[in-house]
Amino acid sequence: MKIEKLTEDKIRIIVNSSDLESENLDINSIMSRAIERQGFFTYMLERAKDEVGFNTDGCKLLIEAFSTSDDVLVFTITKYSIEPTSSKALNLNRVGLKVKRKSLNATNKQALYKLKNFDEFCDFCECINKEYKFDIKKLSKNTYLYLYNNTYYFFMKNINIDDIALKNFYSIASEFLLPVHYSNNFESKLLEYGKLIIKGNAILTGIKYFVNK
Repeated sequence: MKIEKLTEDKIRIIVNSSDLESENLDINSIMSRAIERQGFFTYMLERAKDEVGFNTDGCKLLIEAFSTSDDVLVFTITKYSIEPTSSKALNLNRVGLKVKRKSLNATNKQALYKLKNFDEFCDFCECINKEYKFDIKKLSKNTYLYLYNNTYYFFMKNINIDDIALKNFYSIASEFLLPVHYSNNFESKLLEYGKLIIKGNAILTGIKYFVNK
């Protein structure tokens, strides 16, 4: 589980398959039940409070969720203060929960991620190199690293959607990279105005030059 504080009132939580399995859950079971009644959701908020100081006591929450595959679920949680107009309101912890589910098409042959910085990309390459011996060329023939508007983007093209290792790769990527929903217009801007940092196969190049063997 990866927790990122976006602002004082908003966080992002990335949950992968191992997090769900530890609680005997899967994505479908999470999305099919009222989220405010789930112990796992409470556990996520407690983790967020301890790790990044995101305290939701006495707050109304807006929860947005989307899945990048059957193995990764991304929550964006925004909190709003509740005016204590009555003693009953003072006892409220979470009200007005709304969940919107979006899905990235797992059959897409392209994928785009953004990163905080270049070091995060290096950490991702190091994890792939040390812990998982994927055939990167088999997974995706072309992977690129771009810099656009002071943000790094990792772009995958010609993804082999039939590769059995693809789900595991996406699960690892969720620990380091944030999936981006993008349009053809954004892709055009990225290719035209973005600075190409690494071309060909960015992961293999990252492993070769920026990972300690």
